[in-house]
Amino acid sequence: MFPIIPANSITAVSGNDEGIFGYGMIYPVLYSMSNLVSNSGVVATDTTGVGTARQGLAATEYGGDKGIFGFGKTASYVSMTNLVSNAGVVGTDVTGVGTARYSLAACGYGEDKGIFGYGYDGSNQSITNLVSNAGVVASDVTGVGTARNNLAACEYGGDKGIFGFGWTGTVQSVTNLVSNAGVVATDTTGVGTGRYSMSACGYGYDKGIFGYGDGPVSMTNLVSNSGVVASDVTGVGTARGALAATQYGGDKGIFGYGSDTLSMTNLVSNAGVVATDVTGVGTGRGNLVACSFN
Repeated sequence: MFPIIPANSITAVSGNDEGIFGYGMIYPVLYSMSNLVSNSGVVATDTTGVGTARQGLAATEYGGDKGIFGFGKTASYVSMTNLVSNAGVVGTDVTGVGTARYSLAACGYGEDKGIFGYGYDGSNQSITNLVSNAGVVASDVTGVGTARNNLAACEYGGDKGIFGFGWTGTVQSVTNLVSNAGVVATDTTGVGTGRYSMSACGYGYDKGIFGYGDGPVSMTNLVSNSGVVASDVTGVGTARGALAATQYGGDKGIFGYGSDTLSMTNLVSNAGVVATDVTGVGTGRGNLVACSFN
């Protein structure tokens, strides 16, 4: 039996000020609660959940200032989505489009659109689903690259994205770039320690960062504005997996929660430097996701 603990997160189009952590699990209890992140990186207390409680979902920004939570697992795999307004309000369930699955990832592309990709539905998948600038999820696009689960994704270069790392039955460090038209490229040979159950977000307006993961580890890998992944950077903060990450403050990022019961966070500067642990706020949980808005 291989692990299928998800970790994903998303950067936003350059400039998004706030973020939101949502959903997750403290085994065996599923949650739909959310926690807002201010433009100074302060995490708020729990907001009562909206939509179906689940874990292993993914999230991305869309429309320049809004977000979307999608897919995941309850007692079964689902493809439902929940839109996030530019005020950080989570909407009720929207009937799903595309293959129901979990342990997938998502990121923004094209400045105002998003993409869900990869995941697990009883077998590993490489299919993708595009998200329009109105938050409408499209039907499945035939997958490109190594089918896998427990990967992460973020935006880079202002209008492009990258999926990276994950689990196929063994740990992976392979990446797949996403063009500003939402086209996923073939595998790029991985850089850095292969791992799964990590997270990723944007920083510095046009760069990204993969961080943490199963092991557990706290190492990070920076992504340049041309989509090149750098070698391992020594970790800062508590090593953990099943966490989430999002951009905030326009050019900074935040890793938060994880490992089933943790609520601590680690801020990422606009130079990609990860800070030490900040005492957690809200219900500690794992297998959650995050995205930016506003």
